[in-house]
Parts: sequence; structure tokens; C-alpha cells
Amino acid sequence: MCETCGGHGPSADRSPETTTGGNRIVVVGKGGVGKSTISALLARALARRGLSVLAVDADEQRNLAATLGVDAAVAASLVPLAEDAGYIEEKTGARPGEGAGGMLRLNPDTSDLVDRLSVPAPDGVRLVVMGGVRRAGGGCLCPETALVASAVGGMHLHAEDFVVMDTHAGVEHFGRALARGFDTAVVVVEPSFNAVQVGVESAGLARDLGISRLLLVVNRASSYHDVERVLGHIDHLGGFDFESATILPVDQSVIDGEPSVDVALRGSPILDALGGLVAAVMEHAPAMSGPVA
Repeated sequence: MCETCGGHGPSADRSPETTTGGNRIVVVGKGGVGKSTISALLARALARRGLSVLAVDADEQRNLAATLGVDAAVAASLVPLAEDAGYIEEKTGARPGEGAGGMLRLNPDTSDLVDRLSVPAPDGVRLVVMGGVRRAGGGCLCPETALVASAVGGMHLHAEDFVVMDTHAGVEHFGRALARGFDTAVVVVEPSFNAVQVGVESAGLARDLGISRLLLVVNRASSYHDVERVLGHIDHLGGFDFESATILPVDQSVIDGEPSVDVALRGSPILDALGGLVAAVMEHAPAMSGPVA
């Protein structure tokens, strides 16, 4: 049975999953907490340090191109993986919407995915958009999900290579095993119980998938009372041992520059605080980092 949806027979050419080198970061959390903004800021901040960065937009809303600051004409030319029926069938043996019931290659050769489907973003970042079902009855997403999971999890990366994957709201990507093969989960919350509840659930599922580094981001914090509120909610939910916690303040520059993070990257409180998260994904960081405005 397919571990993505349970609707497929086993593939005869399935090979064991492998993760080779580099750094794979998945950004998770409740809808509206700022995952795309943080994904874009993190990707571009890492690239500005001379690192090779691939950004993967696995959110069906497809906002990451605009948030990264990709040129509008370039963004318009981008073909989401979920809409490239020929490539999906070539690699998985199934066309989009026709996955269930077929023989699906769950570990296809995707070494050419970045060259064929990515577009350039500012600061040298490359962007791949997964896409998703955009019409009623669009069918099973397993072929394209399996393709992205194989591509990201099986990439041969060097120590200075980073993959940053933005996800859709909630925890469904864990059920699809899309985040399998990642080594770091950035769990984004804001100072509300609902956001923290989804964040803690996401962290637990990430740990179950074998993701070893779990980093908390408290976004849109206006004071340390907000941070204390988040920590109190985590305790109420049974607690969770995050490796680090980065505090990102409410920042008008993010609103002024929307949808792109360009304005914030020119110098802002959130950019100053972001250094804590960059340090945490690059190496073991102190338990708390980043000022609050």
C-alpha cells in the first residue's frame, strides 16, 4: 500500500529512501502565522551568507514566489510541479489525478528536477513550486507528492546546501510524508492557543517522522508577555522540548513591503531578530535568541 494515501499497490522498482548530505528545513504551523514570510526571510538570509539555497513551495496557495520577491514575469512563467503532467508521468508512472489504484514509483530519479522546473529568486535562491489541486474533483495528489518527497529527500547536497520548504496550513503534509528526509523543522506560532496547539502537534509529528532538530519561532511578539503566554500554552498542552526558540517581533516593514520581504531585508527589527533563527539552523544555538521590539 502507498504510505502517502494508502490507495496504491506496491511499486516493483521502489528503492529505500535515502537522505544525502546538506540541510533540509521544513517550516510548519497553523495557517496565517507567517510561514511563507519566515521561509522567504530564512532562504534569502542563508543565501546572503554565500550558501546554496533551494526554496520549495509546498503550500497550495503558492505565495512563496511573491514573498521571495521573484520578478512577476519570471513567476508567471513558473510551471508548478502539480501541473506538469508530462514530467510527473515520466518520473512516477502516473498522471496527476490518476494515482490511486495504479502502480506508482515512489522513489523516482528526480536529479533533473531543479534544472528543469526551478526559477531564480533574489540573492541566488532557486524556487520550485509544488502546486496542488485547483479544481473540484482534481483527484489524488500522490504522484506529485511522491515526486517532491523523493526529489527533496534524495538530493545529494553538500554541507553548504540548504533546502527550505514552506508548507500549507496544518499537519496534512506529515500524513503525506512530504517532510520525510528533512532534518530540521521550524515550528512557527503566534501568541494564541490555537496557533500553539497546531505548532505542538506539528512538532510531535515531525519527531515521529525522524526529524531530529525542532526549532520554535514565536512570531509577531509585541512583548515578553507574549512569549510567556506561548510557553504557558506549551506547558498546558503537555510541554515540548524545542532545541531553540527565536522571538520575532511585530514589524511594520513586513506589512509595508507585502507581499515581498524586500523592505524587511533592507534593515528592520525582524531582520535583526532573524539572526537567531539563522544561527539555529546553521549550528546549535543558545536556548533563546533575538530581541523583541
